[in-house]
Amino acid sequence: MKRSRVNRIMEEADAFIRSFGYRLPPFAYWSPDEMRQRRAESGGIVANSLGWDITDYGRGDFAKLGLFLFTVRNGNAADLATGRGMLYAEKIMISRRDQLSPMHRHVIKAEDIINRGGGTLALKLFMSAAGGTIDKKSKVEVRTDGVARALEAGGILRLQAGESVTLLPGVWHAFWAEEKDVLIGEVSTVNDDLTDNVFAEPVSRFSAIEEDEAPTHLLVSDYANWLD
Repeated sequence: MKRSRVNRIMEEADAFIRSFGYRLPPFAYWSPDEMRQRRAESGGIVANSLGWDITDYGRGDFAKLGLFLFTVRNGNAADLATGRGMLYAEKIMISRRDQLSPMHRHVIKAEDIINRGGGTLALKLFMSAAGGTIDKKSKVEVRTDGVARALEAGGILRLQAGESVTLLPGVWHAFWAEEKDVLIGEVSTVNDDLTDNVFAEPVSRFSAIEEDEAPTHLLVSDYANWLD
């Protein structure tokens, strides 16, 4: 993705998020220079991968295959082994109309996916077969706001504004917005996008960036190169 495109998506996303009364934390608006100047006090931002995250999954067509994410809070994966500490994470995301987030599952993370407003959020769901592959025969069992739901393998679950679904580790899911863009909340156990995403097709979780202009704000995938 071109940096100019990333900058534009950030600006548009911030306006969309604000239109629902949601506000990003102050560090969202730090410039790259300010991130560097405040590096000593912002170790938790970098270490826990908080911040802007924009991906086209390496396919180069963000409008069709992509997702906007902002990680607001995130704990430490090492704490999961002890069962104590900050064991949770929160993201705010935007799925554009008919923009696909491709089929994937998580090994460790359980998550609530919440339609915070906009259009209908559609999720295609499968269970895992032995070895973690997609089970194309078994029914999918999930809970939507605590209510048990059963769908056929590959069934489409549609969430209206205010509705949510709990996806446990191993549940395969792809999702997209219908009718109009959707603001999505995610509340989960600790998030690790480097190791805990298993995709059905070969894609790249983070996009390569073509530096055609200066970044307005850094992406989480920029931290290693720009700050360390």
